[in-house]
Amino acid sequence: MIRAYYIDRIRVILTALVILHHTAITYGAPGGWYYREVPSNFSFTGIFFVLFVSVNQAYFMGFFFLLAGYFTPASYNRKGPWHFLLDRLIRLGVPWIGFAVLLDPLTSALAQTAGQPPATTADFLRSYGNRVLSGDWHDGPLWFAQALLIFSAAYIIWRQFASMPRTDTPLPPARAWFLGALAVGAAAILIRQWFPIGTNFIGMQLGYFASYIFLFAVGTVAYRQNWLQQLNWKTARGWTIAAIALMPVMLVGAALAGRLSATPVNFAGGWGFPAVLYAFWEPFVAWGVIAGYLIWFRDHANRPSNTWQYLATLAYAVYIFHAPVLVAISVLLRPWAAPALAKFALTGSLATIATVALSSLVLQIPGLRRLL
Repeated sequence: MIRAYYIDRIRVILTALVILHHTAITYGAPGGWYYREVPSNFSFTGIFFVLFVSVNQAYFMGFFFLLAGYFTPASYNRKGPWHFLLDRLIRLGVPWIGFAVLLDPLTSALAQTAGQPPATTADFLRSYGNRVLSGDWHDGPLWFAQALLIFSAAYIIWRQFASMPRTDTPLPPARAWFLGALAVGAAAILIRQWFPIGTNFIGMQLGYFASYIFLFAVGTVAYRQNWLQQLNWKTARGWTIAAIALMPVMLVGAALAGRLSATPVNFAGGWGFPAVLYAFWEPFVAWGVIAGYLIWFRDHANRPSNTWQYLATLAYAVYIFHAPVLVAISVLLRPWAAPALAKFALTGSLATIATVALSSLVLQIPGLRRLL
């Protein structure tokens, strides 16, 4: 398999977006995170954060699943089912459990120090130890590893019944993209009747999983049928333009729905207009943004670069370690009386740089490169 350098760059950018996404929640965007300094609001800054995290959520984790699905068949073919499963258990299962047992309590303990009198190192370590021993663990951002482990197991089962030879099958027409978006939106509405957004089931928000499952499956087929190499602007341009045009539509539509009904706007689930709009808005934005990324980076950034390749080797570790680093920096900057946008920019930048530096050091530890 020829190395796709552009995909390395996309992975680095998506990982940085994860950090900025959680930074935005810290300073006023809606969403779940360990530490929130500014509650959600409808100021200009608040609306910017809402749009930022909504657009991110529409595509970036689904994009991760698409790329994971794309590389799954080659890994399976090379290793066979049992070695593939063992590799997934090591690469996904060990970091998932390690985060839940060690880093989640650390991140929670750091968040608890916000606004509290300074604690001694001994007090902090005692609080952290109590959290580790309590068994009240959460997987935080490592829900992604948990979900990917489940998807990988499902793929192994699928491959026992289906062969997947590589072919150059033509890219699906626009009609198929459209029907796929409708199907994902409809599935999201149904899932959110039982698992509204914000509801966790064994650490995962199943309300978002319609697109995650679909994109992982598309990724596996895209590898087999050579779709990423065939993707072109003729097919994707309309989708990318539509995605950009649709980005503010959900926000405007939800605001109008709330104003007309004089009731709180509910995106999370149910059959109300905002929830239905949001469920269909997500895939129609995601398809265009993902296609735009893939084509632009493939055509303009598919070349070796020591810097980008080094950052790509750190991306998974950065994803794992960013939570405690971001929360620690956010808490340290809490006394700084500055606008939320300024704190977002500085905290997000410092957290990204610090997590890259930490990950670089961690990967020097013997044996950890195998995991991360």
